Amino acid sequence: MNYDEEFRRIFRENIKRTGANELLAWLETTDFFTAPASTKFHCAHEKGLVQHSVSVYQVLMEKHFEAETDDKESFAICALLHDLCKAEFYKSSMRNVKNEITGMWERQPFYMIEDRFPFGHGEKSVFLIERFMRLKTCEAMAIRWHMAGFDDSAKGGSFSISLAYEKYSLAIKLAVSDLESTYIKEKSPRSKTLHG
Repeated sequence: MNYDEEFRRIFRENIKRTGANELLAWLETTDFFTAPASTKFHCAHEKGLVQHSVSVYQVLMEKHFEAETDDKESFAICALLHDLCKAEFYKSSMRNVKNEITGMWERQPFYMIEDRFPFGHGEKSVFLIERFMRLKTCEAMAIRWHMAGFDDSAKGGSFSISLAYEKYSLAIKLAVSDLESTYIKEKSPRSKTLHG
């Protein structure tokens, strides 16, 4: 599958809000379509971020979309843009790694984090989206809290995440879809080795 073409297709077909075209045009000026989704876990490869975004959209729509109550535009916005904070976030570099077979040191590429705008994770995605188009409250909550228990403020005992999940079903649907996509659908070679 060509994930960047699929991303653009889903975006254009479903997101009609004022500012959407400007947001997509801005994305084209960033590394969003070539960046990894992580440094060493899920989709830690070129174009991994766009692959992950499309994967989350597919899980969200297939498993959690209810035509009577849910909005396709909101689902597309949340799934495709929940990790917008990772655009211009990773930097490619080189390091020495010992080859287990030959015992020789070899230079290999790897991704490292270079956060130019340290504003958090979900909240940074919300901020960047809202530079171009307005989010509904349920969308902002879903994107803000999509990291579930992996969010730093949730670890500190904040009740905000629980309240968001109680009030906005889209928030919990996005968090669950992100987890399923990351840990089941996009298994990295490392996780396959560790977990069978």
